[in-house]
Amino acid sequence: MATEVAQIPAEETPAVAAPTENPASEQAEKPAASETAAAAPAAAAPPAENENAQGNKEDGKAASKENADGAVDGDAKKDGEAAAVAAPAKSEAPPAQKFNVHKTNFEKDIIYLYQFSRTPLLPSLSPYCLKVETWLRLVGLKYENVDHKMRFRSKKGQLPFIELNGEEIADSAIIIKELSSKYEKNLDSGLTAEQRNVSYATIAMLENHLIWIIFYWRAKYPDNVLKGYKVNLQHALGLRLPNSILNFFFKITFGRKWFQGTKKLKAHGIGVHSAEEIEEFGKNDLKVLSEMLDCKPFFFGDEPTTLDVVAFAVLSQLHYLSKDIAYPLRDYMTEKCPNLIGHVSRMKDKCFPDWDEICTKLDLNAHIPKPEPETKEGKEGGEQEKSNEQEGPEGDKIEKELEKDKSNEKESTEENKEKEETK
Repeated sequence: MATEVAQIPAEETPAVAAPTENPASEQAEKPAASETAAAAPAAAAPPAENENAQGNKEDGKAASKENADGAVDGDAKKDGEAAAVAAPAKSEAPPAQKFNVHKTNFEKDIIYLYQFSRTPLLPSLSPYCLKVETWLRLVGLKYENVDHKMRFRSKKGQLPFIELNGEEIADSAIIIKELSSKYEKNLDSGLTAEQRNVSYATIAMLENHLIWIIFYWRAKYPDNVLKGYKVNLQHALGLRLPNSILNFFFKITFGRKWFQGTKKLKAHGIGVHSAEEIEEFGKNDLKVLSEMLDCKPFFFGDEPTTLDVVAFAVLSQLHYLSKDIAYPLRDYMTEKCPNLIGHVSRMKDKCFPDWDEICTKLDLNAHIPKPEPETKEGKEGGEQEKSNEQEGPEGDKIEKELEKDKSNEKESTEENKEKEETK
């Protein structure tokens, strides 16, 4: 069910090219202008020698004019140079960078995961989504699920995908590869070359064969998917339509031949076989996995690797299907491959200690500590004091009335006593 549910393309925001300025060219133009301004008066200055009859007088005038012009020229040149030096280069704050992602107010180095909504029996109906989240928890990276109600898809049209520091990364295998390299979190670093080859081939069998056998069953029995995982489409999609209507469209989308479910299965190749043949394929895959695991806690020893993550994500889709729904492949794994059931339980305990909370509250971010609720002690204290103040006068009134009654009784007793004495 990796990409089968109601394909809604991701809303893509076109990237806007940031305007660029060329302050260097402006600075180059300013000195050139000042030099031209300084050169103009010098070119207009009269010659130093004069051969007219009034040579001495004219020479004196010319000299004085030349000195004055030179002084003005020098001052203008100095002013131009000072202005060129003093004038700061035109610089404006660069415009805020625009990111082509959904989570624009992201925090640095926080991984934002987009996946399917929770179910009461399983954190995710997509083995690919569960694979990424399990890996993130196993290696201990900070991440946050985005509650997008399955409205967004990656630019490749897939779920899951992540956003990290304003960049989108899609496809579960590529996500794990990129994050492993960036944060140096390679779960397979301790494996030998042969073990890595075995891991690669087994993951290919799980993701390109066994998963599609499970998808075949889901496409053929869409009603059992909703009942078997107790899916509430109103919650999953964030819609107000009645579940009966949503379930109807779900069945059409998955069950009809001209919709995506069956078309994808036939394109893959698994959909052209009979139900009996496909079931036998699945049992053979489970048998191979069971023999590989043998009696080890994990496939390559005491610590989980990428193969354990993928196997857990796929086998959980079988194991946590409700027992009220008949599914021969699940029953085969329970009866013939008990070590695989043990493997699923170990991975669940190791990576999802909050499994029950997730499935009960359908909380996408049960792993993130919630802020403590605000205490209302001050308010309650104020109300208590207020109530005490209100009750104070009433109490005084009651006490006064009691004292009055006592005094009346005392007076009546004294009067009776005096009457008796008089008699």
